[in-house]
Amino acid sequence: MKWLFSVILCTFFYSASLAQTNTLDHYLELAKSNSPLLKDLRNQVASNQLDSLRLKAGFKPQVNATSAGIYAPIVGGYGYSEPILNEHTLNGLVAVNQAIVSKRNVNAQVEAITLLSQSVNNAAKISEQDLKKAVTNQYITAYGDLQQVKFSQEIVNLLITEEDVLKKLTRANVYRQSDYLTFLVTLKQQQLQLAQARLLYKNDYATLNYLAGVADTSIVELSTPDLQTAMPPGINSSIFFAQYRLDSLKLINSRKQIDFSYKPKTNVFADGGYNSDFMGQAYKNFGASVGFNLSIPIYDGGQRKLQYRKISLEEETRQNYKAFFNVQYRQQLAQLNQQISENDKLMPQIDDQIKYSESLIKVDTQLLQTGDVKIADLILAINNYLTVRNLKTQTIISKLQLINQLNYWNR
Repeated sequence: MKWLFSVILCTFFYSASLAQTNTLDHYLELAKSNSPLLKDLRNQVASNQLDSLRLKAGFKPQVNATSAGIYAPIVGGYGYSEPILNEHTLNGLVAVNQAIVSKRNVNAQVEAITLLSQSVNNAAKISEQDLKKAVTNQYITAYGDLQQVKFSQEIVNLLITEEDVLKKLTRANVYRQSDYLTFLVTLKQQQLQLAQARLLYKNDYATLNYLAGVADTSIVELSTPDLQTAMPPGINSSIFFAQYRLDSLKLINSRKQIDFSYKPKTNVFADGGYNSDFMGQAYKNFGASVGFNLSIPIYDGGQRKLQYRKISLEEETRQNYKAFFNVQYRQQLAQLNQQISENDKLMPQIDDQIKYSESLIKVDTQLLQTGDVKIADLILAINNYLTVRNLKTQTIISKLQLINQLNYWNR
């Protein structure tokens, strides 16, 4: 009686600990908000936006104030040569420098940063899908463990009830002592499996919290994951093909920048202020100056053609990777859809088998009351029921995992 009371008390406290329930969306939101990788990628996008603004600012007039002074005395005929270095100079100037760059050149350089930001942003979307897939996969695993715990508890409760009946019948010499011990061994085995199922759920649930970045050791019940098969978007809209498109635009932009690097470069400047060597009328040495620099590329030894060739090779590599990924992408979607379809076809057969197993157990437990069933037959019926119920749980979890894999590609 004490043993039965302990089992009931343990079940009560375990059920109370699972009174709170959490959903899949809850863990997905936690994982996204806690992920340092997603935060890093968002900061990279913001940093690239600042680089774009800094680049544009660099093409505006640059104004600098400079000042320098020197005193090199000649003592007793010893000192620096005056033609090389004035004995004393002082200057204080405000200089303005402006590079003459075409708007198309500026736009090409800004476009390079924009494409980089788009690549990082696309990488963030893919990383988010990776995280979502991993968390969902672990959630489904833990949910399957929880279903196994509940089912094992159901079987233990059934065996405890029948054990009490069998004990009375054994005392009344309806069943032999060996029959009772055989049944008791089965009960103990199921109690052990229940303890193992609880431990497995606890471990997989802790892993789920770990993936979501949650520091919590309490155990709660997981709601049934509401996963629906979503149709993946077309190739032109998929984030998994967007990187190939961005890489193509990057190569086009690189070719533009090569072309601009061979254009003439002009720079104009002006300064004004005070610049004197104090050799004459120093108070008159206030003035200003203007000038320009011009650079025209003439011959580079054929480097431009080599850079073009390098870009062509990169484009060829990009096309090869895209074509190969396209084949893999279509094959994986077809395979996942086929597996989900086959999984659905299996469920009606499993449900029928469960009905037969439940009916057999119901009949055997009724016959047990009158001693008209062999204990070995009852145990066999229970084991068959265990097998088919486990198969159903595995099939349901397998389908959820397949849907999760398919939905990974739906963005």
